[in-house]
Parts: sequence; structure tokens; C-alpha cells
Amino acid sequence: MAAKRKRRTGGDRARPVVGVLAIQGDVEKHLAALERCGASGRRVLVPADLVGLSALVLPGGESTTISKGLDRHGLVEPIRAFAKAGGAVLGTCAGAILLARSSRNHPVPTLGLLDVEALRNAYGTQVDSFVAPADASSRPAWRGMECVFIRAPRLVDPGRGVEVLATVDSEPVLVRQGRRLACTFHPELTDDVRVHAALLELAKAGPIGGMDG
Repeated sequence: MAAKRKRRTGGDRARPVVGVLAIQGDVEKHLAALERCGASGRRVLVPADLVGLSALVLPGGESTTISKGLDRHGLVEPIRAFAKAGGAVLGTCAGAILLARSSRNHPVPTLGLLDVEALRNAYGTQVDSFVAPADASSRPAWRGMECVFIRAPRLVDPGRGVEVLATVDSEPVLVRQGRRLACTFHPELTDDVRVHAALLELAKAGPIGGMDG
């Protein structure tokens, strides 16, 4: 007699699938953080990998390399379409640069999905990396969050629709515009999953119409 097929539970069906751009960066740590938040992670390297996603993470790394990789893998317009259709997106460090409307200090092509300008390497080189807590003046949910900065950008000249959620030394380090989040630090390098959890909150609507096959 054939074994009965195990029925999927409602919890399994509700588990969101979140992509992590896998061109460069600490993809594994982002995937691990998403798993701790109750999501299923998926590496994204080609447009077909976006199908069925509820959210997407653009990780840190070297923004020039990642920008060229997006073009080489044919991902620029598909990611723009995903975000414009309502897909939640998080950009961290270099990923925040790529989300911005433009960049300065050896500018790179960006996706233009977040109404800020990114100033590359604003805190110096690799040896100038540092860790600092979010300011007490940050939004209550983010106060005291440990922020790891590695060749970090600054986000400047935010548009009227951009909310500043957290600051360090009065500089914006975590911002939101609609269903798009950007942080200038590396949330995947600590055990604090608040940033990834916030992305999942934005992704609760599930796969975006037109992108789920």
C-alpha cells in the first residue's frame, strides 16, 4: 500500500520565501537570520529566482562589483519590477547604495528605488570599521541596537517620503520608504534580528501579483 502523503500545515504554507542576492556579501549570515525569523531563504542570481518571493535582501559587499553583477545577470529591471509591484526590499551597506536614487564618491549605477543619495565609503576604509549603538533619539523599536559599520556609506538628502528609523551620532543609519528598507550597517553580523524581522513584517502580504508564476 502506498504511503499516505503528509499534509502540509497552514504554518508551512504561511512561511514566507525571502531572496538574498548572491552576487557578493555574507549571504549565509543573511539566510541564517531570515531562518531565525521564520522565513525560508533563497539565493538569487537570475531573474527566475525572484518568482514567488515575498521579499528580497541586497547584502553588503563592494557596490561596484554588485552593480556590475546585477547588469551581467540581467537583474536590474526584474528587481525594479519586483519592488514597484510591492515586493519588500532590504538593502544593507552596499545594498543600501544600490537602492538609492544616486550615489556620490566614485558613483555607481543604482536601482533608484529609495529617495536618498548614498555617499560611498563615508566613514573611511576597512581599517576604520567600528561598532556603535543606535542613538537614544532613534524610534523606540530601534534604540540601543548594535550597528556594525564596515566601509559604510552615509544616506543624505532624503526625500519627503523617507522615514528615518534609527541614527548613530545623529546620522541616519536605518531608513524606510514604503516597503523598502535600507541600513548603512551590517545587521547580519550580530545576533539582533530586528532589521530582518522588520523586512518580514513588510512582506506579510506574501508573493507579489505578477511575480509568482
